[in-house]
Amino acid sequence: MAIIYHIPHVTTVLHVLLLLSPATPPVLAFNITALLSSIPELSSYSSLVSTTISSDLSHRTSLTLLAIPNPYISSSDLLTRRLSSTALADVLRYHVLLQYLSWSDIQKIPSSGVLVTTLFQTTGRATSNYGSVNITRNPSNGVVSIHSPAPYSPSNATVLSLVKTLPYNVTILAVNSLLVPYNSDLVSSESRPPLGLNITKALIDAHNFNVAASMLAASGVVEEFEADEGGAGITLFVPTDTAFADLPTTVRLQSLPADKKAVVLKFHVLHSYYPLGSLESIVNPVQPTLATEAMGAGSFTLNISRVNGSVAIDTGIVQASVTQTVFDQNPVAIFGVSEVLLPREIFGGKGPPVNPKPGSPVMAGAQTPESTPSPENSPGLNGPPSHLSSPPGFGQEITSGAAIAGGLLSL
Repeated sequence: MAIIYHIPHVTTVLHVLLLLSPATPPVLAFNITALLSSIPELSSYSSLVSTTISSDLSHRTSLTLLAIPNPYISSSDLLTRRLSSTALADVLRYHVLLQYLSWSDIQKIPSSGVLVTTLFQTTGRATSNYGSVNITRNPSNGVVSIHSPAPYSPSNATVLSLVKTLPYNVTILAVNSLLVPYNSDLVSSESRPPLGLNITKALIDAHNFNVAASMLAASGVVEEFEADEGGAGITLFVPTDTAFADLPTTVRLQSLPADKKAVVLKFHVLHSYYPLGSLESIVNPVQPTLATEAMGAGSFTLNISRVNGSVAIDTGIVQASVTQTVFDQNPVAIFGVSEVLLPREIFGGKGPPVNPKPGSPVMAGAQTPESTPSPENSPGLNGPPSHLSSPPGFGQEITSGAAIAGGLLSL
């Protein structure tokens, strides 16, 4: 009888134990601010985190922090003090990897690198996958480097050591530099040191812009461009050598007087820094150029829009597309473009852009009385203006596309 009474009792106890037992191990709870504050060498970094993004981290259970020790973050003091609170928070989010990486995981990273998403990517303010970091390891010396996946990005850091790890939850790595997300104008111009870029050399090194480099050097305007690297920065659209070779014979660019040639070169430059992502989503499509500043408001403007997945630049008689990024480091962006940008104020014409020959996107329009320069205002171009035919409806499609992408077209 005793056995009969004990069986249901044992079964009940086992049943209760099974109910109380979790199906999976409990998640280790941790307070990242308290964890950082316990490490004196990271006191400055800990203070920044606790006042900006601590709430973002409170519900995270698996991450890797790229922490900057006090001696290294002091050199970035000017940067952190000049950033707005939102911008500073985004910089710090860029140091939070949304993946637990143990030290053994770090040591197994291939030389080709691994792409890891950061907390900044989740904000929606990152362009493409530029809210991620690429982590590489040099097999010869074991050095682990972290940098933006974007080309030409100057922001990078080296892992100094493992500071702390709580298995499967958090790893804290010490790095030697503050990382700034690519394609985000987070730093005010006053805090930015002069870049000192030699534009002519950068074009020659790119191997496809020799004509443009030669013209810039001969005209003397390149010195003006380099002087404008401060402040809001500059964006250059540089025609390829092929673009110069494809110019119609009626466009005598090299025959222009020196002052008009300088205006054409300035017409290829925006007096603001625009990385590619900003050009793709530009709010106001009609942009003044350096030539606008020289010749007067409302003249020598470019219409920038997104057409068929590419950045299109319309002068009124020519439409070009951005073909490559030559250089991009705040405050200077240099993009290769498929055509020489011909301003209608010099080369005449108003109306729908046209294709002069199959396969070439160089476009020019017939002159109209309201856009043709008068004799007293003639730009001095030797030879007749070009009159090239247009496929029916082509200009209307471009105008419509620009209007949809960027708003009202005011050219």
